[in-house]
Amino acid sequence: MVREHGDAEAASIIDEFAGQMRAIAETTRKRALLTGQGIAADGRVTVTVNSDSAVIATRFSDDIDDLGYDEIAQAVTEAAQKAIAEVTRKAQELMRPLSDKRGKMPKLSELFEGMPDLETTAPPAASMAAPGSRERRELEAEPAPEYTEAVDYEEWDSRHGSRIADR
Repeated sequence: MVREHGDAEAASIIDEFAGQMRAIAETTRKRALLTGQGIAADGRVTVTVNSDSAVIATRFSDDIDDLGYDEIAQAVTEAAQKAIAEVTRKAQELMRPLSDKRGKMPKLSELFEGMPDLETTAPPAASMAAPGSRERRELEAEPAPEYTEAVDYEEWDSRHGSRIADR
């Protein structure tokens, strides 16, 4: 009877995983189609980016020549940053259901005794400072993070094996 219950639970987990993989594939497809648009200099500059934040279009209005080169450069930068912020927001909204679902799934430590949980953490936000700026130089001087809690798989397996945790 215990074996039947375990098999049913395993089948349920596999079905849930398959559904999650389908949802990830669909979300990935939709993400690839996202764009963001930023407008600056009173509508004189419009920049559009794709979901990877690559600029895919830059448009100037007919009265762009009212601005100097430095103003145009600043407006393009501002519009691109606005476009990236928009596409980032859209991507986060698109991913939210997957994140919520993932939060409800069992952790590795719940399935395999002694297995560490893999936490997904967002990378720090990229600097918006100009190249060569003081802020960017200070960031470049910071040491890289060290990860001290990682365990070699063979070491973990020799201690715990691949047995499923008791519930």
